[in-house]
Amino acid sequence: MKAILVAMATVLVSLSMGAQQNISFREGKLVSPQVNNDRTVTFRVNAPKAKSVKVLADWEQNGGQGVMKKDKDGIWEYTTPQLLSEMYTYRFDVDGVVSIDPVNPFTRRDVGNVFSIFYVGGGVADEYQVKDVDHGQVRTVWYHSNTANADRRMNVYLPAGYGKTDNKYPVFYLLHGSGGDENAWLELGNISRIMDNLIAEGKCEPMIVVMPNGNFGKQAAAGETSENLSYKPVMTNFLAHYKDGLFELAFPEIVNYVDATFNTIPDKAHRAIAGLSMGGMHTLMITANYPDMFNYIGLYSSGVDFTLIEKGEVPAYANFDGKLAKLAQTNPKLYWIACGSADGLMQANRQLMERMTKNGLKYTFHESSRGHLWSNWRQYSLMFIPQLFK
Repeated sequence: MKAILVAMATVLVSLSMGAQQNISFREGKLVSPQVNNDRTVTFRVNAPKAKSVKVLADWEQNGGQGVMKKDKDGIWEYTTPQLLSEMYTYRFDVDGVVSIDPVNPFTRRDVGNVFSIFYVGGGVADEYQVKDVDHGQVRTVWYHSNTANADRRMNVYLPAGYGKTDNKYPVFYLLHGSGGDENAWLELGNISRIMDNLIAEGKCEPMIVVMPNGNFGKQAAAGETSENLSYKPVMTNFLAHYKDGLFELAFPEIVNYVDATFNTIPDKAHRAIAGLSMGGMHTLMITANYPDMFNYIGLYSSGVDFTLIEKGEVPAYANFDGKLAKLAQTNPKLYWIACGSADGLMQANRQLMERMTKNGLKYTFHESSRGHLWSNWRQYSLMFIPQLFK
C-alpha cells in the first residue's frame, strides 16, 4: 500500500511540473520599466548578443524613441526625459525585431499589435488607476440587430450601487475608432476606472456607459465570434460595411435594447454619445440622422469624411447640411469637439465646424496638443464626462 501511495505521489508531482512547464515566474534583479521619482522612466533589457536596441513608445519627446546603451554584462538601458502624467505604451526594437518588454507582464492590444504599458502618476494617469473606491461592474451582453441579421456584442459599464435600488440612470454611448472594437475603451481607454474614480470624487453624475462594436460587418471583437481565432484584428476599412452608413442608421436598435434591459431614463435629456476617430464620424452621423435622441454630443478627433458626404450616395450621409440644420433646431445642450493640433484630421474638423456655424449648430471646441493618440482621447473623456447630465 505504501508503495502505491508513493507511486501516486510521484505521478501527481510529475503532472504538476508538466502543467507548469511553460510558466516563467520572471524572477531576477532586472527591473523594467522603472518609473523614477522625477518622472523619468528607465528601461532595461538583457540582450548580450544584440548590436542595436531601441525603445519605441508614444511619449512626445524625441519622437517617442530612445537609443539604449549596453553595459559590460549585456544589459541595455535607457532613461527618458521627464514625462507628463499618462499611460504610455512601448516596445523594444532589438536588431530590427520589435517585441514587448520581456520582464513587464502588463500589456495592451491596439488593433493587431501588442504593447507593454506603464503609468506616470501625479496627474491625469491617477484617474486611470484602480483606487480604493466603490467600483461599478462591466457586463458583456449580446443584442440582436435586425439590420445585420445577427446577434452583436457590446460592453456596458454599470455604476457602483446599480441594481441595489430602483434608481434609473442616464446613459452615455461611447464609440471606438477604426481597428477598435467593444473592448477598446475598456482596455486602452481605461474607461471603467475613469468612471469609478470620477463618480467617487463627485466630478460626474453616476451613469451607464455603453460600448458597442462599430465594425458592423462583425459580431464582436476578434477572437470573440464564432470564427474564433481565424478572425484577426484589422483596421475597419478591411471589413464589410465600412462607411456604408448601416451602423449609424441601425443605432436605435442598440438604444432600444439598452432601455429595455437596464434601468435607464429613456429620453433625450438623459442620453449622451461620443466617439473617437471613426467613432467620431459615427457620432456625427447618428446624431444628424436622429436629432431627437441625444442631448450631449462629443467628437474626439472625428474622422469626418467630406468626400463621402459630398457624394451624397449613402443615405445616412445624404443631405448633410439639412440634417445639421434640423439638429440645430433641437438645440442639444452640449456639442463638444476636440482635436489635437498635430492631428491630420484637424483640417477636416475645422471644415466641419464651419459647416455647423453655417447651419446654426452651436458647439464648443477644445484644441489639445499632439496628434491622433489614445492619450488625447482618454484626456478628452476626463473633460467631456463631467459636463454630462448637469
